[in-house]
Amino acid sequence: MPAPGAPGRRWLALAVLCVTLLMVSLDTTVLNVALPALVRDLQASTTELQWIVDAYVLVFAGLLLVAGSVADRVGRKKVFCAGLLAFAAGSAWAAFSGSTGGLIAARASMGIGGAVMMPSTLSLITSIFTDARERQRAIGLWAATSGLGVALGPIVGGALLARFWWGSVFLINVPIALAGFACAVPLVPESRSHAPRRPDFAGAVLSIAGLGLLLWSLIEAPVRGWTSVRVLAAATGGAAVLVLFALWESRTPHPMLNLGLFRERALSGAVCSMAMVAFGLFGTLFLLTQFLQFSLGYSALAAGIRVLPAAVTIAVVAPLATLGLRVTTVRYTVAAGLACIAGGLWQLSTATTGSTYLSILPGIIALGLGVGLAMPTATESVMGALPGSDTGVGAATNGAFMQTGGALGVAVIGSLLNTRYTGDISAALAPYHVPPAVLGPIRGSLGGALEVAARVGGSLGAELAAAARSAFISGMDLGLLTAAGVALGGCAIALAVLPSARRQSPRHAPRHAPR
Repeated sequence: MPAPGAPGRRWLALAVLCVTLLMVSLDTTVLNVALPALVRDLQASTTELQWIVDAYVLVFAGLLLVAGSVADRVGRKKVFCAGLLAFAAGSAWAAFSGSTGGLIAARASMGIGGAVMMPSTLSLITSIFTDARERQRAIGLWAATSGLGVALGPIVGGALLARFWWGSVFLINVPIALAGFACAVPLVPESRSHAPRRPDFAGAVLSIAGLGLLLWSLIEAPVRGWTSVRVLAAATGGAAVLVLFALWESRTPHPMLNLGLFRERALSGAVCSMAMVAFGLFGTLFLLTQFLQFSLGYSALAAGIRVLPAAVTIAVVAPLATLGLRVTTVRYTVAAGLACIAGGLWQLSTATTGSTYLSILPGIIALGLGVGLAMPTATESVMGALPGSDTGVGAATNGAFMQTGGALGVAVIGSLLNTRYTGDISAALAPYHVPPAVLGPIRGSLGGALEVAARVGGSLGAELAAAARSAFISGMDLGLLTAAGVALGGCAIALAVLPSARRQSPRHAPRHAPR
C-alpha cells in the first residue's frame, strides 16, 4: 500500500470518497424512476411521492451544517465512517418498508447518514490535496461525481427495477457503504480543524423545523387548498421559524451557519447559484421520469437510459469547467451554466401530448450542460473563499444550499404540477359524476388515473387516460417554465454578485475575493 503522503494514496483516497459520494448523490434521484412502481404497489399519491423524495433531502439539508462542525471537531474521517454505517442501516430499512409512511420515515433516516457523510468528503479532499493544481482537479472530480450521481440516479434505478422490486434501489446502497467503510479505514487520513466550533444543535432544530413547515405548506397546498388555514399557518410559521433561525445564528457564539461568511461575494453568490441549479435539476427529474413512463410509455429502465444524455454531458463538462477557470472567471462560467439550464427548462416546457423523446432531447442536453458548468465552478468558489480551518463548515454550507434548493424544487415544481393537474382533471370529469371512491385515485396522481382507465377500458377508459395525460403535461409545463424563470433569475444574481476577477489558487486565495 502507498505511504500516507504518497501521490498514489491521495488518489486512492479520493476514489473512495467519490464512490461513496456517488452513492449519496444517486439517492437524491434514484427513486424517481421507481415513483410509478410506488403508485402501483403502495397506492402513493403525488403528494406522498413528493414527501418520499423530500424527506431525505429535508433532513439531509437541515443536518449538513451541524455535521460539518462535528466533523471539524471530532475528526472528519471518524464522522465520514459513522455516516456510511448510518446510511447503510437507513437504506436497509427503506428497502423493506411496506407503507408510504414507513418509507418516508426510512428516507428521513437515510438523510441523517448522508448529512453526516457528505461534508466530510469535501473537507477531507481539501486537507489531502495541498497542491493548488491537484486540489482543483480533485474538487472538479468531486463536483462531477456529485452532479453525475444526481443525473445517473434514474438510470441505475431503472436498471434495478428491470430485474428486481422497488426496494432494490435502496438495498444496493448497503454493500457499497460497507465496502466504502472497509476501504476508508486504511486509505483515508484523519483530519480536523485546529479551531473547531461547538455543534449548534439548536440551530439544526430551527432550520429543520422552519424548512419542514415551509415544504409542508407547499406540498400539501394543492390537496388542502392554497388558502386553507393549515397551509397558510404552516407557511407563516415556517417563515417565522427561519427568521428566528437567522436571529439565533447571528447571536449565538457558536453558529452552525456563520452569517459573517456571506459577506464574501465569492461564497454568498456561489451558494445561491448552487441552490438554483439544484432547484431546476431535482424538480425536473421528479417530473421527467414520470413523463417518460406515464406519457411516453417507457419502462423504468428505458426512461432511465433516456436521461443518460444529461448524465454524460455533466460527466464531460464538469471536470473541464474548473480547468476553464484558468482562462475565465467564476462569474461568467456560473452565469453561463444557469442560462443553459434556463434554456433547457424552457425547451422542455414546450412539451405537448404529441411530443416524442427526440423533441425534448435538446432540453435534456442543455440541462446537463448547465449543471456541468455551474455546479463545480460554484463549489470551487465556495471552497476557495474559506481558510483551511473552515472547510468542513464550508462544504456543509455548499451542500446545505444545494439540498435545500433541490427540496424546494421538488416541492414547488411538484405542487404547481399537482395544482394544475387536479384542476384540469376535475374539470374534465365534472360532467360524469364520478363516485368519490374512484375520483380520489384519479385526482391523486396520473398513475392512479391510468390504473382506473385501464380497469374501465373501452372508449371511456381511453378518454380518461387522454384527459389525465393532458392535465399532467399542462401541469408539468407550468412547473418547468417556473423553474426556467428561477434559473434565469439565478443567472442575473451570478452576474451581479460573483467576483469578476480570476481567483488565485483556492488554498492561498485572499481572505476577501476581488470584487
